[in-house]
Amino acid sequence: MRGNGQRRPTKREILQAPTTPFEVIPADRVSRILERMEGISFQGRQLAHAFRVWKQMLRDETLILFGLAGAMVPAGMRRIVAFLIENRLIDCLVSTGANLFHDLHESLGFYHYLGHPDADDTLLRDEKIDRIYDTFADDLEFQRVDAFIREFAEELPADRALTTREFFSRLGQKLTKVAKEPGILTSAWQRGVPIYCPAIGDSSYGIALSSMDPQRSRVFFDVIADVRELAILVSRAKKTGIIFVGGGTPKNFIQQAEVTAQIIGWPAEGHHYAVQITTDVPQWGGLSGCTFSESHSWGKIHRTAPKVAVHVDATIALPFLATALAEQEELIRGRKLPELRFEPPGGQ
Repeated sequence: MRGNGQRRPTKREILQAPTTPFEVIPADRVSRILERMEGISFQGRQLAHAFRVWKQMLRDETLILFGLAGAMVPAGMRRIVAFLIENRLIDCLVSTGANLFHDLHESLGFYHYLGHPDADDTLLRDEKIDRIYDTFADDLEFQRVDAFIREFAEELPADRALTTREFFSRLGQKLTKVAKEPGILTSAWQRGVPIYCPAIGDSSYGIALSSMDPQRSRVFFDVIADVRELAILVSRAKKTGIIFVGGGTPKNFIQQAEVTAQIIGWPAEGHHYAVQITTDVPQWGGLSGCTFSESHSWGKIHRTAPKVAVHVDATIALPFLATALAEQEELIRGRKLPELRFEPPGGQ
């Protein structure tokens, strides 16, 4: 017996499952590839585990909260997120304002362009081209999107503050009428999936709204109502699962919902499933790299929750995961969707 009362496992018990060399099977389904990757090591196995845990969430009547950080839309991940929303593979999106701005940009018919990380940035500045690592965008097109936001904001009620959920729902509704192609905002409005943006001022939305004439229109956000609403959603849910692309504000906003509910006195015991795709590490103390085990100490994650961290570029992981999930047609059709209600439990 060990000092803590637990029996020490034997060598035979430890060495039970040998690795399985990956076999190339031409034209194999992506879901089968990921399932077979559970027998390999390192981040390949972690990606396979993430797929398995995501499927468990879908089977288990789980409210799935998706946190989106990083420049995912400029990098080409926009239609993947829209697909996840359209097929209710996620139930709530918490995003940086930047991703939602870039989604609006592409929905209006503009583009991001293939570039190079070693480009001459002073030349790009002179040509009014913005760079995101190896991706370019036309700054003049961004300014036209800013104008669209200001025009939209003038239609909003000026006598009360809005939640970011209401702001993006109204924007998705307006955008549906003029969009060149569907995207995240339009799909969320059509499918009733709430979008929260806890740091909306830290984005081009903040820039566009701050540049409005205050005599004509002013937009106020009730971000504390956002906090309360998400706490209501997780408290009412039978179970909750979290999927993070990167970290940052979306990650903390989603994780703190359980803590908020606990402090208010609503039912909450920590998120029941947890998946993260990140390239960060925990040693520097930043949230993007912090482990789910650390989250136990805050009460953010249930003590028995399956937890998977995949340390890989999300532009590699997301296409594989989304395609593999798309192959689960029976699971998608048979999923019992969680109820989305914003009335506090017990009428508080």
